[in-house]
Amino acid sequence: MIILGIDPGTATTGYGVIDNLVEGKKKFKHIENGIIKTPPTASAPDRLCMINAQLVKIIKKHSPEILVLEKLFFFRNLKTALPVSQAIGVVMFTAAKNKLPIFQFTPLQVKLIVTGFGKAEKKEVQKRITKILKLKEIPKPDDAADALAVALAFCLKKETV
Repeated sequence: MIILGIDPGTATTGYGVIDNLVEGKKKFKHIENGIIKTPPTASAPDRLCMINAQLVKIIKKHSPEILVLEKLFFFRNLKTALPVSQAIGVVMFTAAKNKLPIFQFTPLQVKLIVTGFGKAEKKEVQKRITKILKLKEIPKPDDAADALAVALAFCLKKETV
């Protein structure tokens, strides 16, 4: 099963694509990860359109069966929470238009599922996904690593249910 993980943002949206090779087993294959970056000079609507267009390309390229999204759980600044919420809306819209089921996890849930500790540091999560996916190095940038962690959280959570 191909899973597309998304770490949403207006300036940078991370994505990670993995294959859960044997359902119910901890056998995963890293397919791709990266970011969708939008220029700060672009208008908000244009940035959202860019996210949609790039996400459509990623979906067409990899044909995921599920889209897993990091949920906006806590924000310190309303000014940043609104654009992130808009990006989440575009990701959900794009998934719905492509008939992809959507699952969401908070950052706390991702940390707990991937590392066993809900307050794990970002570096610990990155080391864990690097080990689980048998990568040579920690995925860069952080948004892409976060997206892979979200995708893995879905697979690992499913195993424990």
